[in-house]
Amino acid sequence: MAADPTYRPRIGLTTYWQDASWGVWNSKAAIVPGKYVTGVAGAGGTPILLPPVGTDDTVLELLDGLIVVGGVDVDPANYGAAAHPLTAAQPERDTHDLRLTSAALEMGLPLFAICRGAQILNVALGGSLNQHVPEVLPESNYQPAPGVFGTVGFTTEKGTLARELLGTTAEAPCYHHQSLDRLGEGLVVTARAADGTIEVVECPTAAGWMLGVQFHPEENPDDARLFEGFVEAARKYRYEHQQESPA
Repeated sequence: MAADPTYRPRIGLTTYWQDASWGVWNSKAAIVPGKYVTGVAGAGGTPILLPPVGTDDTVLELLDGLIVVGGVDVDPANYGAAAHPLTAAQPERDTHDLRLTSAALEMGLPLFAICRGAQILNVALGGSLNQHVPEVLPESNYQPAPGVFGTVGFTTEKGTLARELLGTTAEAPCYHHQSLDRLGEGLVVTARAADGTIEVVECPTAAGWMLGVQFHPEENPDDARLFEGFVEAARKYRYEHQQESPA
């Protein structure tokens, strides 16, 4: 018997923790850009927000998948480096995201790590980051203007999840400030941009479905292939774990 195609997997999404406005109010809030939420819902999942307060990784036992979303830079202290003058981090968010990422990997929970999320994934596995892409690649244009997404084209590797979901080549919205440098343990590059920037990483030995992307697939709702692939993996995860549970 296959997984129930009508089941809507419960997908956790990490969030920002910062000042926000609603109505006449302005205060600290747990927020996430709406396109992540609609991306999950549109692919058939139920989004559940996980703010970086009161972190408890046992919450993952209630979920079918985890998305670590984009956002501010990862603190270089997490991989033993000094901060670049333009690095802007939120240590409390790093602690939360690293803990949930590590727990998801350990339990084989489907994990979709997007932009900052891919960087968190790399750091969680012992890797490092380039803190300011324009210094590494002066000719790059991954941030055309503040708040304006660029576009990155990339080529996937044969026999990978990236190739299965996206084909040989693809393009996606991007807003690279930092990027993956030294790879974390077990990670392999499965897609690169023409200038060599790592765009997708996977872990062939991981216990569950796992994909880290440097770009922002949520910003292109017309191409839902990655969200759909992830939600389907989460659906299968729930089915398999139900089968393993005693009657």
